[in-house]
Amino acid sequence: MTEAVAESAVGKLAELSADLLSAALVAADGTVLASTDEAPWSERTAQLWEAADSTSASTGSGSVNQLHIAADAAEVFAVREEGVTAIAVTDRFALESLMFCDLRAALRELSAGAS
Repeated sequence: MTEAVAESAVGKLAELSADLLSAALVAADGTVLASTDEAPWSERTAQLWEAADSTSASTGSGSVNQLHIAADAAEVFAVREEGVTAIAVTDRFALESLMFCDLRAALRELSAGAS
């Protein structure tokens, strides 16, 4: 997987979503493959999945592959596939289905570029 493919995928994600504030693609080992800014994506992504997995394990609901967190001022969306996370922070009230669709499209582009 090349840096150019990851940068292209994040760039398209930024173009697709008018509500996007920032986004990143993060590998399973915490490497930030591409991002729209210099936020601490690695640490925050790990914390999100750790909390989601912990909650899932305690309820017996299985593996978590996507999450959505809404707060007063912003929302966080994340999808993970094949060890890579696409994560985005958006304005409040972004359309959930479209944001997940856009994140999955970024992951597909990254996967296709790695082939």
